[in-house]
Formats: sequence, C-alpha cells, structure tokens
Amino acid sequence: MLVHGKWLVVIVRGTTDLVFTNARGGQLSADGVQYIVAKHVTAAAVGCPTLASKRVTPNVFRHTAAMELLLAGVDRTVIALWLGHESIETTQIYLDANLAMKEEALAKVSALGKKPQRYKPDDALLAFLKAL
Repeated sequence: MLVHGKWLVVIVRGTTDLVFTNARGGQLSADGVQYIVAKHVTAAAVGCPTLASKRVTPNVFRHTAAMELLLAGVDRTVIALWLGHESIETTQIYLDANLAMKEEALAKVSALGKKPQRYKPDDALLAFLKAL
C-alpha cells in the first residue's frame, strides 16, 4: 500500500494490497514493467550515453539480483526460491560465473606457485577409465 508522504507501509501477508500499481491503481502488468524500465533507461542514458546501446530489461535486474545474492554467499536453493523457480536448474541460468568470480578462481589456481602445464594422467587412472 503506497501512502502519501511515505515510501511504503509494511504489507500484511495474505492481503491483496499492491506495492507497485499501474496508472489506474490496478495490478502492474509485465508490459507495464517493461515500459517503466525502458522509460528510466532512456532517462538514465542522458547522463550515461553508453547505456543507450545496452539491452536493459526486467530480466537483467533479476539476473543482477541473483548474482549479488550468490556473491554475498546466499545458497543457490534460497536464490531459486527467491526468484520463484521450481527447479535449481532454472536458477543456474542466472548464476553463470561473472568476471569477478572467474578472476577469483584464476587467482587461486595461480597461487599454487607452479608453472601451468598439460595434465598427464598416470597409468592407473587410464586403466580405470578404460575399464568403464
């Protein structure tokens, strides 16, 4: 429920109060959300011209929120629930490693102090694999 002079009053679970409404006070549709995002991206592009060439959609915000939760250490199953996914496999689409995570992983690998080389399995491993 939007209250004049205040941002938001706590919504009681089970009520039909809407947090975000359309121009007529009804439920905001998917098209309405896309319209609002596009309007604000256009306005923001005035101060940040490179934004005009980027594809910013409501889904970009979902992906960003999922990645921020992941980087904050939130469990993937919790993120899946938060996004409303029935399956963690669906959530995995949002959680593909971003550049910061990749750099962190590479830093851990290079910290071993060994020169990178091609892996050569020993005979026991090769025999095990051949037996499969």
